[in-house]
Amino acid sequence: MRLILAATFANLPFGTIYAFSVFLKSMEAMLSLTRSDMGVIFGLCTVMFATGMNIAPVVYTRLSSGAVLTITCVTGALGLALASQAHGFWSLLFGYAILFGLGGGVAFTTAQQIVNLVPTKHRGLVNGYVVGLYPLGAMLGAPLLGWSVELMGLRQTLLNLGLVVLISGLIAVWLTGLQSHIPKANTNAATATNLEENKQQSYLGITQWPLFLRIAIVFFLAASAGLMVMSQSAGIVQSYGGGTQFSIGATSFITGMIAAARITGGWLMDRFSLRQVMTAAHIWSLTGALMLTIWPSPEVALLALAMVGMGYGFVSGSTAGGIGMHWPTAQFGIVASRIYIGWCVAAVCLPVLAGWLFDWSNTYRSSIWIAAAVNVVGIGFAMRLPKRPTQMPK
Repeated sequence: MRLILAATFANLPFGTIYAFSVFLKSMEAMLSLTRSDMGVIFGLCTVMFATGMNIAPVVYTRLSSGAVLTITCVTGALGLALASQAHGFWSLLFGYAILFGLGGGVAFTTAQQIVNLVPTKHRGLVNGYVVGLYPLGAMLGAPLLGWSVELMGLRQTLLNLGLVVLISGLIAVWLTGLQSHIPKANTNAATATNLEENKQQSYLGITQWPLFLRIAIVFFLAASAGLMVMSQSAGIVQSYGGGTQFSIGATSFITGMIAAARITGGWLMDRFSLRQVMTAAHIWSLTGALMLTIWPSPEVALLALAMVGMGYGFVSGSTAGGIGMHWPTAQFGIVASRIYIGWCVAAVCLPVLAGWLFDWSNTYRSSIWIAAAVNVVGIGFAMRLPKRPTQMPK
């Protein structure tokens, strides 16, 4: 429980990256940026986030987990402080996208690996909760950030957020322990300490690459549609006629539903197969996109975008749960960080394209059509996942 609480404090403030759409209009007005510029900033932030996730396994096997989390919260806080003083596109890009994104990525994978070292019968649910912390952070952060921007301005809001990242990260360090270390992953079956582990390692070494690639593709497709919603939800709702306060509330509601979907996706992995969960997730997301296409209105946009985001959330939670069940616990961070490269690529595809299409047409309708097409492809790939129960072989 202590480590789960540490993961909560480490990840929750970084989850405000998913509330990025709250900053869209104020950043555009303050720095004379376009919507496609904002798409690039969000896209690069996720690139740096994925970079941090892949750096994490190298770092946390050499330094104590407390030292790693200290570095990440300081880096994230510094990035937000620099972003608060930005006077143009490049300074905002460096502070928010590079430093804040990099710190969040390292913290995310480190926290996930720490939690997965604890034995549990509900590994899917636990992993679903950890990945659900990011949209949960956005759900809590969106109304607070929107209120703060109106009351104190964008610059002070970013500075205050940096302070929260720093304090919350230091609490996570205290809960984790300054001297605690994460053991190195060992993929060589010959070094297993017992026959059961030998069987698991041999099985994983022979069969898991095809499964890894299939999960990665399904995850990438879901993330493409989901990240478009998460990065620009306020702007999308406004484009369908919603007011400023309604769009901020919509952002909070949508990210909250995504958080619930991530937790539920992990929980479902304790009961169903990858094929069942991920296929149903893409169908759910597709239904939302089609609803908004047929009945365009602010209220339908709220429900439809929540459904698209939830589809991504179900896939994200089931991906984390599936990794925890199909790979040894010490390898969780390495496998997850590789799969999340797809998340990074997704963030610089449809979200950036959606921003460019909006600048060109002043509407998100074509982007919603593209999201629907992505989900159709996702259904096809998800149905190729294995039928067998998601559990380690005995």
